[in-house]
Amino acid sequence: MISNNAEIMEEDLKDKYQLEEEDKASLIEYTHKVLNFISKDTLNEDDKKFITKETVDDFKNFVNPGFLEYRKSVTNGGQYASVEWKDAGLNSFIDVSGKEYIDCLGGFGIYNVGHRNPRVLKAVNAQLKHQALHSQDLLDPLRGILAKLLAEITPGKLQYSFFGNSGTEAVEGAIKLAKIHQKKKGKNYFISTVGAFHGKSLGSLSATSKGMFRKPFMPLVSGFKRVFYGDVDMMYKTVRASSMVGEDIAAIILEPIQGEGGVIVPPHDYFAKVKQICEDFDILLIADEVQTGMGRTGKMFCVEHYGVEPDIMCLAKALGGGIMPIGAVIATEDVFSEFFPNPFIHTTTFGGNPLSCAAAIATINVLLEDNMPERAAKMGTYFISELRKVTRKYKNIVKEVRGMGLMIGIEFENDKTGYKVSKGLFDKGILVAGTLINAKTIRIEPPLTIEKAQCDFVCKALDEVLSNI
Repeated sequence: MISNNAEIMEEDLKDKYQLEEEDKASLIEYTHKVLNFISKDTLNEDDKKFITKETVDDFKNFVNPGFLEYRKSVTNGGQYASVEWKDAGLNSFIDVSGKEYIDCLGGFGIYNVGHRNPRVLKAVNAQLKHQALHSQDLLDPLRGILAKLLAEITPGKLQYSFFGNSGTEAVEGAIKLAKIHQKKKGKNYFISTVGAFHGKSLGSLSATSKGMFRKPFMPLVSGFKRVFYGDVDMMYKTVRASSMVGEDIAAIILEPIQGEGGVIVPPHDYFAKVKQICEDFDILLIADEVQTGMGRTGKMFCVEHYGVEPDIMCLAKALGGGIMPIGAVIATEDVFSEFFPNPFIHTTTFGGNPLSCAAAIATINVLLEDNMPERAAKMGTYFISELRKVTRKYKNIVKEVRGMGLMIGIEFENDKTGYKVSKGLFDKGILVAGTLINAKTIRIEPPLTIEKAQCDFVCKALDEVLSNI
């Protein structure tokens, strides 16, 4: 009787979940159509209509309709914005309809060496001919080589790297490293800052500050305390008070410049003073360089501006050269050695894969050989100066232009103005966006390869948009 019921249930499941041959054939035809337009260099009018309609419909029905509503708020006439199609040189991209945009968002900081940088693309294509992913069991050479390169270019005694696929994973790795290293000393608490953004997985979200992101998922990972960014006195008092009540701090995690917080540049001596607090109380300093690293601010890593050597550093975004996703957490031997006895204590299937490592190695080559950090410093100085010249005429709506290198923020009096400016620039073929925690600040974060003429075009367009507002 049991056997018969099982057979009946199996037949029912087949009927319920198995694709009908007609549906299967339809899906195969659909995938062929999609693969066909992927392989095309140019699109005809039917292709454009198909891609645009499919994209909007699929986001509405299968991805998240909230993205459509967001795009409507920052584009002209309430349309759903453009549908991306392909890159157009190092600093621009083209939508399906053929309109070109100067990229002043840079994928939230991933395109430091430009869109489809030829050397990065060449390395990835070459590696793809050998092997895309690794077996997980044998030693893979590019992971070791990339770790060596990072040890050479990062400040201080940072030496050992663990590779993941994103900034969030890098922060998760940093938190776990700090926990395992400091737990034996009875130190279990962390300090992060108001305005901080460190990711949205459960651990990294515990360090992130925005209530809108945090509240739906509470309670988060315990043991995180908050201080105001840039306030050394509050940092010291919080560390000392925590020590006095037996809640000793394991690590302090900081962005060298708060990115999503609104491109907030701290006082120049802030990091050095925080580092001194760390040394006085035996606390680890975690530098979250996910957005500020890889030449963005005019140095290879932003902490170099402050003369500080962290115990742990997080990298991602631009590390993959705008071609492949990769994140890294790098630590000193003293800290990372906690992972030595059992290298499987913290792993990820795709982290450190050959394609991503090839992209990162090529990215480091471009940054060093083309002096990209120095270029970012020079172009950033020019761009910030020109943006300030424009915005001085609109002091009633513009509060400040600030930044370092090519990590620039323009803060307005309110969120509404920020959205209007983003929309106006988009209509003129320039992509910018607000910051996630401080929406009244828009970021100007172009590839480090941006040309002077493109900076001038952006400034002229900004002048016209602000004049209309």
